Amino acid sequence: MNSPRPPIWWSNAIFFLSVHVAASIGLYLFPPAAVPRPTLILAYVMWQLAEFGITIGYHRLWSHRAFRASFGVRVTLAVFGSVGFQGSIKWWCLRHRLHHRFTDDPIHDPYAATRGLLYSHVGWIFTKPVYQKLELVDREDLDRDPVVRFQHRYYIPLALFFGFILPPFIGALWGDAIGAFVWAGLIARLAVWHCTFFVNSLAHWNGLQPFSDEDTSRGNLLLAVLTSGEGSHNFVNVTFKHAFPHDYRSGPSLISWDPSKIVIFLLHSMGLVTGLRRARGIDIQEALAYMDHKSLHGVPPRDDEEDNEKCTWTVEEVKLYVRKQPGRCIVLVNGWIVDVTAYLSEHPGGASILRQYALTLEADETRDPKWRDAYWAFHGGLNNHSRAATRRMKELRIAKLL
Repeated sequence: MNSPRPPIWWSNAIFFLSVHVAASIGLYLFPPAAVPRPTLILAYVMWQLAEFGITIGYHRLWSHRAFRASFGVRVTLAVFGSVGFQGSIKWWCLRHRLHHRFTDDPIHDPYAATRGLLYSHVGWIFTKPVYQKLELVDREDLDRDPVVRFQHRYYIPLALFFGFILPPFIGALWGDAIGAFVWAGLIARLAVWHCTFFVNSLAHWNGLQPFSDEDTSRGNLLLAVLTSGEGSHNFVNVTFKHAFPHDYRSGPSLISWDPSKIVIFLLHSMGLVTGLRRARGIDIQEALAYMDHKSLHGVPPRDDEEDNEKCTWTVEEVKLYVRKQPGRCIVLVNGWIVDVTAYLSEHPGGASILRQYALTLEADETRDPKWRDAYWAFHGGLNNHSRAATRRMKELRIAKLL
């Protein structure tokens, strides 16, 4: 039975189309040659600041927790992100996390590329679907952040002020308030929108896949230039962010185009940003070797596992292991005992999800522990884990449950 067609999101659709119409009229009345140069510079600056608000703030800081930022940096990024007119931090991040969990799923991915280029670019904006698995997405970190809470509550006035009211006030300084509204308010808004939406559409449609071909994510240099480094060719691309979403970079290459990475590193050097997260070198090299082998031979390399050589433990032995090392986080995945303690801070979905499936000892030692197998959660229930994530999970196995 087909799911009911989601209703049209009229307020969103009308606003989105109105800005396009107004920007087109404004461009006709105020072509580039007819406005002062400072106005064009202001438009470019507003575009880039909004881009950084989305790429550095919404995407890498809040969605993927790739680093930690000071209060001042978070406030600044929240303001810049508001200028992007793409919803509040909380609204944007929850849907982006859902996108990463169920990439290409026509039902659960908010902007699934498998539904067509037009839908993944702008089509999803016009409907108001109910995402059945959105409640499963972790949000505790977003709810704890006072900056996120404030911006979510006052998002509309913040966006209107910094996006549409402030530009003409600045333009009035050189006598071009209307031109500044058209260029730094309307046209810059379209630039931010469509450059960001290209990451949802074109970056899942055309480009290279050096790290993984498990989904439609790709990258090319043009996208990197348009999105401050979010999608590029070779070693910087959307494929890398889907394989290693927790990395603060869009890829490991030092020479690839990624202004967002440079800004984050500069903030880190000033002590305003800490805890930069990077994908392990061994994982990156393995992903490259895997794709090279598949490209050369047409088939992936054989997966020679050594799991059969691991020992088997009883429930009592697992409980003894935990008692001897208090604080350990032990989960069960398809009958395998996995010690994820060292991985808690790295887990892209947050430590709380892992702890939900962790072994907890009862006060009455004769009873079985409260322990449920995380097979459903790991294999599509909560997340469609990548091959890299599966490989990491296998590294953390310590025994087979008898």
